[in-house]
Amino acid sequence: MLARVKCVVSKARPFARAAHGLTHVNQNNQPTMVDVSGKAVTKRTAVARSIIRLPPNVLDALRQDAQLISKKGPVLSTATLAGVMGAKRTSDLIPFCHPLGIENCDVKLQVHDDDSSIHVMCSVTVTGRTGVEMEALTGASVAALTVYDMCKALSHDIVIAETRLLSKTGGKADFAHN
Repeated sequence: MLARVKCVVSKARPFARAAHGLTHVNQNNQPTMVDVSGKAVTKRTAVARSIIRLPPNVLDALRQDAQLISKKGPVLSTATLAGVMGAKRTSDLIPFCHPLGIENCDVKLQVHDDDSSIHVMCSVTVTGRTGVEMEALTGASVAALTVYDMCKALSHDIVIAETRLLSKTGGKADFAHN
């Protein structure tokens, strides 16, 4: 049986926030997409990082000719592609993210032998009315999950330790993690 959904048109001003200050909840405490129609179109960037910690034996087992290769294929290049695909599909995964025409997405994975980790950096750029923080975070997360998926046959002690926004520009305020 199909459920009937009542659609209510909000007469709230653009950018109106509920008393608690959350942007995706209206004054009636209902989840809502932010109205960005009144925002200025600007260049917006965001950089996010995920850190993957692998047991040292996993990193050693993957090394072949200066690359990391699993039975599923080249780990770093596959994760790079997955990260870009994830950033591009963010609005399909996160309910209130606006679909964006991403102009650039750069995913880089760097192996850190000193602590057996892989750092995923995802940088996203768009010229638009809303930022790309979620796209950068999603790209970094999907790349990290891909590394996990490709390496889990060697160990389930792989940890995606941290995913965080490092910086953003454009819009109301810039941000940079210290």
